[in-house]
Amino acid sequence: MNKLIVLIAICCVMSCARKPFVEHKVKLEKVADDCKEQQSYFRMISNFGGERYEFEKCLPADFNKDQLTTERKGDTVIVSFKKGTTGSTNKVYHVTLDIDSYPAYHVMTIDEDTYSISPQEK
Repeated sequence: MNKLIVLIAICCVMSCARKPFVEHKVKLEKVADDCKEQQSYFRMISNFGGERYEFEKCLPADFNKDQLTTERKGDTVIVSFKKGTTGSTNKVYHVTLDIDSYPAYHVMTIDEDTYSISPQEK
């Protein structure tokens, strides 16, 4: 009986071991044809599945979700938007970005902008 309890305890501990990861979902909405109309705001909403970020970004007119990458380096989540080709027109997009990452991160870099992150208590 004691061996069974020890075996169950070991299985529980081993099943709780999670590897670091970062996943993202993005929603893009075109809001203007001229990047001069871009508003500068950055909003974060914490929820049970991670954090949601909302902001406007000037992106190539043909930008799609597959051109956004996220990666984890230590305590930092790095979000990269692929640059357009020279001469391509840019549009202003409202970006809704959901990030789910383990373990918790405290710094986020979006292209060349870095933000200190402190999630709200859940």
